[in-house]
Amino acid sequence: MKIVVLKFGGTSVGTIEKIKKVAQIIGSYRKKKYKIIVVSSAMSGVTNELIRKSYAISKNFSDSEYDTLLSTGEQVACSLIAGRLIHNGFKSRSWLAWQLPILTSGNYKNSRIYHVNKNKILNYIHKGGIPIITGFQGINQNQRITTIGRGGSDASAIMIAKFFKAHRCIIYTDVEGVYTTDPNKLNKAKKIKIISYEEMLEMASLGAKVMQPVSIQDARLNRINVEVKSSFKKSSGTLITKRTNIISNKIITGISSTQNDSKVSLIGVRDKPGVAASIFKPLSKNSINVDMVVQNISANGKETDLTFTIKTEDLKKTKKIIENNKNIKFRKLFLKKDVAKISIIGVGMVTTPGVTFRMFQTLANKKINIQVISTSEIKISVLIDKKDTKKP
Repeated sequence: MKIVVLKFGGTSVGTIEKIKKVAQIIGSYRKKKYKIIVVSSAMSGVTNELIRKSYAISKNFSDSEYDTLLSTGEQVACSLIAGRLIHNGFKSRSWLAWQLPILTSGNYKNSRIYHVNKNKILNYIHKGGIPIITGFQGINQNQRITTIGRGGSDASAIMIAKFFKAHRCIIYTDVEGVYTTDPNKLNKAKKIKIISYEEMLEMASLGAKVMQPVSIQDARLNRINVEVKSSFKKSSGTLITKRTNIISNKIITGISSTQNDSKVSLIGVRDKPGVAASIFKPLSKNSINVDMVVQNISANGKETDLTFTIKTEDLKKTKKIIENNKNIKFRKLFLKKDVAKISIIGVGMVTTPGVTFRMFQTLANKKINIQVISTSEIKISVLIDKKDTKKP
């Protein structure tokens, strides 16, 4: 029995007409003799509207009630999809995550799935049914509904594919696949036919918005082949798979950029063991993600300058945390907005010398100054002024 997991994003189910189209796509897989499990996001805009309502009720809205509230968006979408499939002559019903159940651990708003109970769904599939399961949510040990973070429906679909040993997990969205760079910014961008988990994880972490990094990581750890396709065009998508499945002579797979970064520099920090931990620990406790990090040691070996990047929305909070941190001493604190991170990604860089030089030389030719550099085996990232991203 070949099971295929079909996941539909918010834009794919954003209107009644789009849901009717989704039902046709689901029906096409039934005609191909697949056993189908569908996972759906909430209709586009619904989750944001629910968040606004929670803020209107209270500035300190309970986290557990927040998850209960947000989970209703997927419930609506799944019921409408099931209703349309029934209209089209199929046996179908919606399943809320707690009805399986899908078990989660961790904090409200950002839980992780650790088990999916298969029995009810397998029994329903064997009887010819098409289950429509709410993504983005589960149930914890206290029998409370939890959500697994924005974009979490992808993670739901991937974990369901894992536990049901699905033939493939297909993510339907509003784009035709993963592109070499943002097609809205560069019309020469090309669709990537096949990409490794590692490359896709880097691209997602560096600004590509097709999938969330946590979902890619789940697919990589569980070796789930994921295909990204458009709900609106009949065309091939992008397959995300392990490196050994890819035969390619490309050095660079894609280029990503972020536009909402800020740079933080601490000048004259006393150089001693544990100083970096003293700086970053309180940031971590406040859920502030630190990205690029550069440390320069002074000539006398007694001081260090430490520079790192964060998201601009965390800048004020970061400034306050650092200034109130009694465990570190520094002479100056510099904060800089309007910076952008540009990255090139590709597994071919591992065996190809000279890629770094070519990237830096290209930036130099455009008179673009590099502020911070970060590298890995398959990625080179540089921090530049945001205005320089518009240079041709």
